[in-house]
Amino acid sequence: MVLSRFWLTIFIASILYVIVSLFLGKSYTIDYVLNGKKDDPILISEKYLKDIPVFIKDSILKSKEKTFKIDKDTLNFDTTYVYKNQTVKIYSGVQKSDGLLPTCKTTLFDIILPLMAYLAFFCGLMQLLIDSGAAEKLAKKLSPVFIKVFPSLPKNHESISYMTLNFAANFLGLDSAATPFGLKAMESLQTLNPDKDKATDAQIMFMCLHAAGLTLIPTSIIGYRAAENAANPADVMLPCIITSFVGTIAAFLIVGIKQKINFKSASLITGLVTLIAAIVGLLFYVNRLDFIGKNYFTSNLSGLMLVAIIGFTLVFSFINEKKFVALNTTIYDAFVTGANNGVKTGVTIFPYVLGMLVAISFFRNSGLFENISNGLAFVFLNLGVSKEITNSLPVAMLRPFSSSGSRGFMIDSMKTYGVDSLTGRLSSIFQCSAETTFYVIAVYFGSIKVKNTRYVLATMLLVDLICVITAIFVASWFFVK
Repeated sequence: MVLSRFWLTIFIASILYVIVSLFLGKSYTIDYVLNGKKDDPILISEKYLKDIPVFIKDSILKSKEKTFKIDKDTLNFDTTYVYKNQTVKIYSGVQKSDGLLPTCKTTLFDIILPLMAYLAFFCGLMQLLIDSGAAEKLAKKLSPVFIKVFPSLPKNHESISYMTLNFAANFLGLDSAATPFGLKAMESLQTLNPDKDKATDAQIMFMCLHAAGLTLIPTSIIGYRAAENAANPADVMLPCIITSFVGTIAAFLIVGIKQKINFKSASLITGLVTLIAAIVGLLFYVNRLDFIGKNYFTSNLSGLMLVAIIGFTLVFSFINEKKFVALNTTIYDAFVTGANNGVKTGVTIFPYVLGMLVAISFFRNSGLFENISNGLAFVFLNLGVSKEITNSLPVAMLRPFSSSGSRGFMIDSMKTYGVDSLTGRLSSIFQCSAETTFYVIAVYFGSIKVKNTRYVLATMLLVDLICVITAIFVASWFFVK
């Protein structure tokens, strides 16, 4: 219900803002909101050639392309004059994201179809884990800890193995693998749900822990920083780990208190201590490596772990081939069955993802998001927050709405302010240490058709805020001399 109202609010508010801006003359056309594409120049005016200043008119007529561009400085938008069909079109600035109709297209071709391919492959592997008995064994090993975190789960329930693989994929920055495992976990948890339209406590806990985004190897962030020629692309690795870990603990405590979980459980404390020890050990190990060593370690660990998971699944299935025979199937046929289920899941979640991304597109292109962002930056500046921090806030603000949008802001901040500036580094930590909240809710709950998500949205947004505050403190601690 909360998500539905929020979706309606940003959609309707954006539409009203676009209409008001058009009638007040703040925008010349609204076509870009509907049909424009990301990074396209925005049409701000159209005039007859005779009404253009003489020096611009002469420059246009002398130009072979009948075009003239004014590039005053790097801080302001270029202004481009294009003479065509007896009028001069004036463009300034670029579009922040695709318009409504292109978003519909890219949602299908750039998001859903690749996601369906990932789902098909990894759901096929999941089916092998189930039929071979590996999932059941993993669940038995981890049950003592998981039943404390998810007290409503039966002992050795299959969802434990799916959640474990989801968390592991997230830790290693393997987004393509994490989503299929997570969807399978939600599907399994849904079998225990007495009210199919309402999220259970276990589903809420899993979603909030997943959304906290605990990442041990931020491979993609390091890659983006390397592409921008950072002095040490991996220097944000430790801040990313610390920030995402704080977010994960915050999510666990907030939801745990709400669900009255027993935090004094010995098995739970043992599990947490083990996790903390593993993270601290990783921090110490990576911190001892030189520049080349860090790059080598971070670029290979995730890939090796993914290959290890695939290899283990196939070898374990081969060793236990008799179990497939007992189920009147083969290893390959079991994989195909799982892959088919993955494709069906992709079809199911498409409308949910489409509705959310179209609303976000409208929100960004309307100019409303930019005004809110500028307003918050102004408030923070007046509160004494440094400009280097406020310059990175658009990444933090957009991260819950759009991963690609916040990634664009991150890369832009690196180019504009410097990849090794506090703004560039803080933008990277913001991008790494939280999840795309609205997209994740749409995908995960949409896959099982849960309509009442209860307090999931509020909790996830609170965790996002905690990650933002933590990131600012950690970045200041590491990078401000």
